[in-house]
Amino acid sequence: MVPGHDSEAFRVAYDKVLAKWPADREALTVATPFGDTRVNSCGPRDAPPLVLLPGGGGATSVSWYAQVAELARVRRVHAVDVIGAPGLSVPAGDRHPRTVADLTLWLDAVLDGLGAASADLGGHSYGGWIALHHALHAPDRTRRLFLLDPTQCFAGYKAAYLLRALPMLLRPTPRRVRAFLEWETGGGAALDPGWLALQEAAAGFPAAKPVTGPRPAPDALRALETRVLLLVAANSRTHDSREVAAGAEALLPHVETAVLPDVSHHALPQAAPAVLVRRLTDFLSGP
Repeated sequence: MVPGHDSEAFRVAYDKVLAKWPADREALTVATPFGDTRVNSCGPRDAPPLVLLPGGGGATSVSWYAQVAELARVRRVHAVDVIGAPGLSVPAGDRHPRTVADLTLWLDAVLDGLGAASADLGGHSYGGWIALHHALHAPDRTRRLFLLDPTQCFAGYKAAYLLRALPMLLRPTPRRVRAFLEWETGGGAALDPGWLALQEAAAGFPAAKPVTGPRPAPDALRALETRVLLLVAANSRTHDSREVAAGAEALLPHVETAVLPDVSHHALPQAAPAVLVRRLTDFLSGP
């Protein structure tokens, strides 16, 4: 935790959202070269593994609460707190990932610790960016890949989004976090109060600078043989959703895309769960 951050309030908010998960949930700690990674798991132990990566900002592994019960019917779900980001993962001193190569090394170590030679992989927003880079790095370890409104993969950010986000990024406070999320989601009516409280509690966390970088190389995307499902939010203020879909269709040889109506970028993981879960489970269970 960073100085001045209320770690107790964060843990209380984290546990309240985690309580929305199925009763068979299990908290795992996976050792990696960058520190201990927290993984929240559920579902049949003999089912194929599915690794989930949350978005950036205050998102954590518990943010998958709206989909995890249904996903756990067809997979052993492992939702990960990204090392160095908000959550219960504990970096090894100041040795947190600083490059894309570091992130892929970290995720390889997580898969090794879970005993997964390969897995289905899914990510939202920034987590989608990490997931796509890992699939390009280790395609033999990625059975299928789904991306929920991924950022910096197929299109850039809208200028208005970056301008709105800047005050929150420079000096994060609970009030600024709430105001930003309510703006992006069109008033915040669809936001779960417990999830929103966790985003507010994460203000000021972490000290580690998140890894950023360019979009994946077009030639690498054209060569990716992994099957990909891309679901974009029609009301996203983060980027142009149709530009994202068109970019993916132009580059990925095995991609299925859909624009989900009436949902924004930050509300996507918790909005319209029946529609979203059906698309995900059909994709994961396909031939």
